[in-house]
Amino acid sequence: MSERPGTLYKAIGGVAVLRRLSDTFYDKVLADPLLAPVFADFAPAHVEHVAVWLAEIFDGPADFTGRLGGHQSLLRSHLGLSITEPQRLRWMELMTAAVDEELPEDELLRRRVLEYFDWGTRIARDVSASPAGADLGDPGPTPRWGWEGLR
Repeated sequence: MSERPGTLYKAIGGVAVLRRLSDTFYDKVLADPLLAPVFADFAPAHVEHVAVWLAEIFDGPADFTGRLGGHQSLLRSHLGLSITEPQRLRWMELMTAAVDEELPEDELLRRRVLEYFDWGTRIARDVSASPAGADLGDPGPTPRWGWEGLR
């Protein structure tokens, strides 16, 4: 067996693969009756922003922090959405399907990516219970996720 790349970003195949993952996932979300209402204000730029966020999370370029407002901006985008646990679980189902379609066939890679999504969707659900404009305090830098999980 060949040695794995040092980062999940490299193992995934870079931002182009993350764009495909995001495209595939949001095609499913926007057609889903449980999740489509959460994305009522969906803009096409969202797909690119998610790909850039994921690139940074998985140890690629820090462009989300550099260009799109970083961790604070991502958290603030979830304020007031009131995401329910059934919506979070459906989100995970659709993302799992997208991961199966778009990511390399590497069981550990897929598991680590889905562990990040499970962790991140729990945070998004919790933050979404606060009203738009709520003070989140300082969430710290953008988290990084590697072969061992959160670093």
